[in-house]
Amino acid sequence: MTNHSSSEKAQIRLGTRGSPLALAQAHEVAGRLRAAHPALDKDTAIEIVVIKTTGDKIRDRPLSEIGGKGLFTKEIEEALLDGRIDVAVHSMKDVPTWLPDGLEISVILPREDPRDAWFSRGEQTLAELPAGALVGTASLRRQALVKLARPDLRVQTLRGNVGTRMKKLKAGEVDATLLAVAGLNRLGLAAQMTCPLGIDEMLPAVAQGAIGLETRQGDEATLALVQPLDHAESHWRVTAERACLAELDGSCRTPIAAYGEIDGQNGTLRLQSLIALPDGSAVVRDSRAGPIAEAAALGKAAGEALEAGAQTSDAAEAFKSFFAAD
Repeated sequence: MTNHSSSEKAQIRLGTRGSPLALAQAHEVAGRLRAAHPALDKDTAIEIVVIKTTGDKIRDRPLSEIGGKGLFTKEIEEALLDGRIDVAVHSMKDVPTWLPDGLEISVILPREDPRDAWFSRGEQTLAELPAGALVGTASLRRQALVKLARPDLRVQTLRGNVGTRMKKLKAGEVDATLLAVAGLNRLGLAAQMTCPLGIDEMLPAVAQGAIGLETRQGDEATLALVQPLDHAESHWRVTAERACLAELDGSCRTPIAAYGEIDGQNGTLRLQSLIALPDGSAVVRDSRAGPIAEAAALGKAAGEALEAGAQTSDAAEAFKSFFAAD
């Protein structure tokens, strides 16, 4: 946290991307900080610092072609390391499983709805789309699961914010598309979706719907401010999902999904996960449960099981070359 002379307010600077959703998330963090520390504005000014990332600068190609890991975090983490900001506000599904030395994910906010939202020009489900219909998505996970459920459908890369995708849908450039329910909720746009898709139909991306706060290790002043925002249940769930991803060394070139949920009655965490080929021609699934305190170990075991399943499946050769490409 930045300290100033006694005549000036101290500052806590929140670093974020500049998209409408990223800004909404940063403002949510600022609001939660003020709620947790009612006297905060008297002594500390909260500043939101917008940082343009590689993923924001390159919009004409699929994310899988421009680097994979760190596309939406690298520049923000650099600002955190060199002291230009005190806290990095991330959509956790964009955060690589490895972090730069000296940084840590210290807080996970209460998780929003992790499901995918379905948008179409009338069809209520994926099953209702006519043969050969075109689905637009930039996510290889969504692409793989769409093709797994409906091999007859076509998939086209579709990037851009909610407004851009809705314009393309209405113009007939695609017949359907998918977005995260969490983002729509945070932007007040959930009414625009056709319907949410069930977890069993479209297993979410790792940490989808979760906001994470990244801080410098040893920055006790900032940690003391943000720690009350941590939501333990969400943190355990995200820990398990990210441990699964880390074991697979997954990137945005890898169709991987994982979803953890906690049974509050017995303190058990259940983790569903899968890995697929991008064309949906093969998928390996895993489901397991264990104590929430063993979330990281549970996720690691799931990742090991998925990799072993891929190596022994009928599509082992395809998976082998796919892992090698990563």
